[in-house]
Amino acid sequence: MEQNGPKYKRVVLKLSGEALAGGEGYGIDMETLDTIATQIKEITDIGTEVSVVTGGGNIWRGAAAGKEGMDRASADYMGMLATMINALALQDMLERLDVDTRVQTAIEMRQVAEPYIRRRAIRHLEKGRVVIFAGGTGNPFFSTDTTAALRAAEIEASVILLAKGKVDAVYDSDPLVNQNAMYYSELKYMDILNKDLGVMDSTAASLCKDNSIPIIVFGLSKEGNIKKAVLGEKIGTLIK
Repeated sequence: MEQNGPKYKRVVLKLSGEALAGGEGYGIDMETLDTIATQIKEITDIGTEVSVVTGGGNIWRGAAAGKEGMDRASADYMGMLATMINALALQDMLERLDVDTRVQTAIEMRQVAEPYIRRRAIRHLEKGRVVIFAGGTGNPFFSTDTTAALRAAEIEASVILLAKGKVDAVYDSDPLVNQNAMYYSELKYMDILNKDLGVMDSTAASLCKDNSIPIIVFGLSKEGNIKKAVLGEKIGTLIK
């Protein structure tokens, strides 16, 4: 299968902050970051155009702070800054592996990243550069899952790779709590909305449905999983 090249030519890899924290649960685990960067390099080497959306939950969770009484907009902007920290860390690790990388941010920070410009992002991808989208959508009240769906639609990505830190697919309940949780190999977009599976928020799921963007939910715990997903091997849960 690998001889025929990747199944998906242009991808959006959604990395949760939790995934970047590794076993630490908080902050950035450098060993985990190195593993992720190495896997990204593997798929760029086989001709995949790679963009990444970073979450920020390993540093700050805006939604959680909002529930505790903090102004939700302020809490969400703080979360956007957390995604920038993760993006810069990933860029540094990729460039150590000689992977040409650009960070584009929805919140302007000229000293550290380019502003998000759709056509420029596509041009970077066509030139073989990895593009990391930071700063969420630039608006409060939207998750980084929604950012991944929005950017995937804008750059006409073939698929969203939803990489998880603790689980390896979609289940009907939390497999870390319920040992008898039922595994789904394939789902429809409406299942995400109707069954309240917690894979991504309803805004992100609706965007993917409206633009017919498939989603592969898989775990990062095993090395090589990103490449398997790109090659079209059976892994995790396919949502289409």
